Amino acid sequence: MELIKLFGGLIGDESRLLERESMKKHTTFHIGGEAELFIKALSAAEIVGVLKLCQSEGIERLVLGAGSNILVGDGGIDGVVLKVSESTVNVNGDVITAGAGAPLSAIAQKAFEAGLSGLEFAYGIPGALGGALFMNAGAYDGEIKDVVASVTVVRADDNFSIDIIGNEDMKFGYRTSAAQTERLTILAAELRLREGNKKDIGDKMARLNALRKQKQPLDLPSAGSAFKRPEGFFAGKLIADAGLAGFSVGGARVSEKHCGFVVNYDKASARDVRELMDRVKEIVFNKFGVELRPEIRFVGNF
Repeated sequence: MELIKLFGGLIGDESRLLERESMKKHTTFHIGGEAELFIKALSAAEIVGVLKLCQSEGIERLVLGAGSNILVGDGGIDGVVLKVSESTVNVNGDVITAGAGAPLSAIAQKAFEAGLSGLEFAYGIPGALGGALFMNAGAYDGEIKDVVASVTVVRADDNFSIDIIGNEDMKFGYRTSAAQTERLTILAAELRLREGNKKDIGDKMARLNALRKQKQPLDLPSAGSAFKRPEGFFAGKLIADAGLAGFSVGGARVSEKHCGFVVNYDKASARDVRELMDRVKEIVFNKFGVELRPEIRFVGNF
């Protein structure tokens, strides 16, 4: 049975079922082949329904947020890409409740408007809340784990049950969480912040955003930091010290502005990016004996 027919009874709105959808439209890298079926889910019930159907029919599935930390293979993605679109953001006292599809910058803006501090670091990060929780996103000495009160998840069990778990149960670590190790699909989260001076919050957000613009290649498509930070080192500095600023393969290049970023400067393919990252890893290891590990997730067919 064609996937669109299989899922048509679950998602009544056909405009949210897209066959052979180019993933270039849905990733910040603007790279990637086609998804066999791309589904825009608007509710927890739809998400659970899609996950159950994928499980029962043996269909591969990828849950997608803002697509800011992934590289999709040129051969596309078999099965279903499930786009989590719930982006409601509500403020109640010092707690913000937001859907997994809410952009981090929008949540940080809501916090600022409410005079709440703790999310300044997230302003300008081009990702959604679900992805930030999945990988414990962080920048400028802040991490999402620092403000998480609870997370609503779907467990990959027999019933795909919905559960609310606390900060400790998320098992946050450096660029990891229980969502990765226990196959949890994130629906929403409560973030507990602290009251602050609105001017100070706004000034810090503006300062960090200016730093991003000054130090990061925001004018070109990328997936953020290409490599995780090796213990005791900085990936970008190692790459720069190896003389790799501007090093390119096809349309992919190590950013001269920040060597921790790989950018799509000229219609790069996923193969270009992956080959470039492999060469960077090899050269850095040969020069310094330090192994770089990708922060970018590779998904689909390469």
